[in-house]
Amino acid sequence: MEFGIVELSRLQFAMTAMYHFLFVPLTLGLSILVAIMETVYVMTNRPIWRQMTKFWGTLFGINFVLGVATGITMEFQFGMNWSYYSHYVGDIFGAPLAIEGLMAFFLEATFVGLFFFGWDKLSKVAHLIVAWLVAIGSNFSALWILIANGWMQNPVGAQFNPMTMRMEMTDFYEVLFNEVAQAKFVHTVSAGYVTASVFVLGVSAWYLLRGRHIELARRSITVAAAFGLASAFSVVLLGDESGYSATHSQKMKLAAIEGMWETEPAPASFTAFGFPDQEARTTHYAIHIPYVMGLIGTRSLTTSIPGIEELESQAETRIKSGLIAYDALMHIREARDNADPAETARFEAHSADLGFAFLLKKYVDDPRQATPEQIVQAANDTIPTVWPLFWAFRIMVALGFGFIATMLYFFYRASFKGMNFPRPALHLAVWMIPAPWIAAELGWFVAEFGRQPWTVDGVLPTAMSVSALSMTEVALTLAGFVIFYTVLFVIEMGLMLKYIRKGPFQDVEETDAWVIRHTERLAGRRNADAIAMPAE
Repeated sequence: MEFGIVELSRLQFAMTAMYHFLFVPLTLGLSILVAIMETVYVMTNRPIWRQMTKFWGTLFGINFVLGVATGITMEFQFGMNWSYYSHYVGDIFGAPLAIEGLMAFFLEATFVGLFFFGWDKLSKVAHLIVAWLVAIGSNFSALWILIANGWMQNPVGAQFNPMTMRMEMTDFYEVLFNEVAQAKFVHTVSAGYVTASVFVLGVSAWYLLRGRHIELARRSITVAAAFGLASAFSVVLLGDESGYSATHSQKMKLAAIEGMWETEPAPASFTAFGFPDQEARTTHYAIHIPYVMGLIGTRSLTTSIPGIEELESQAETRIKSGLIAYDALMHIREARDNADPAETARFEAHSADLGFAFLLKKYVDDPRQATPEQIVQAANDTIPTVWPLFWAFRIMVALGFGFIATMLYFFYRASFKGMNFPRPALHLAVWMIPAPWIAAELGWFVAEFGRQPWTVDGVLPTAMSVSALSMTEVALTLAGFVIFYTVLFVIEMGLMLKYIRKGPFQDVEETDAWVIRHTERLAGRRNADAIAMPAE
């Protein structure tokens, strides 16, 4: 594959996005876990829960700050590296991002300060409300960003305006309640909850292995296991929902994930293992599980799922239809206010396929001048590289079921075995800490790489979306971002490890003080009862 400005710009955005998402899932999950811990503290007045809240809250704060620093850069990239994309769909894509900045980000950024500096200035209930507002704000940020991303995967509630040559929003509520966006939101935040649960589980297991902060670690494992188990089940269930929605909105992505080259009779089987061969258009040594893909993708046993070759043929047909729309559009543009109603009707009849005609701009300036061979090649371009998607998806799914098994085991030990955990299980929990980040990064890879060659699926090709920059400019900024983000990542790891090794503040004193107070109170009651009883 020729490596040009489009590929370099994609690499730059992929690097910044994947660096940013090293911080996001832990922020989403820890914000909820910390709020849960503080809720227990307010309900029980046990200092151990206050200690837990402050300790895990410190780690949340470190991660939150660096997540914000890496996230701001990404929004600027839309204007710097993807200027035509911003021009073409900015009216739709910019709306949820603006709401995220004005509503959700300011909510969490405002209250995060109160959370850290308000312990001695706010009442317990007021501080608890602040903790939950931080958690809600963090998750609200994810909602609006995923609404924007969901629209790129399934562009609804918008239409193309021939006069402005831009996409314009027609129904905000359709954008807001886009089935892809809603499924992605719950799936993504649930993945963040699993990430935080595995992190808390692993750090707490490390404390137990070293005999430190025992009470904090045992209670943290209990909370993380219960919360993580529910979240892990949610990830799997919402992953299934994402597969179902992809059957309607992103059929090529689904077929590529499955390595399904030919349309199978309903119900389609799930390929558990195999080696996709794009050149031969087959999957070698495939092991199939009957019916499963049909049930996931169609919720029925009678509806077939189209294969890659059938979808490629459909893309070729849509390119030819898009050429009719493009030709009518050029006539409308030339006529301006005196456009022929027949041309307008011709454009509207084929406007849904205009984006497919734009695929030809990779080969010719005027798509109407494309040769039959170029049309065939453009249709072939709608097939993403299959083997990375195939394996990334399966590794992600395997990790997901591993999280369920791990959380179920620790939940059982915490609930029914007196919070006693075997050392091999504790070692496993420590080694598992990186796993949810691997799964999350693979999930985003599948979502974004599987959408190619589109920036907005079926509407705007990636090759048309980039800014008019030189290779040198993009390469230099890419190197700068990688170096800067790597430094931030090293700083975060250093800070997190420092505070994990240091452990919670006032570990023994505060807990012992509570025990002493309540022992004295109980002893006082017994003495009072003894005095009150008459002598025999």
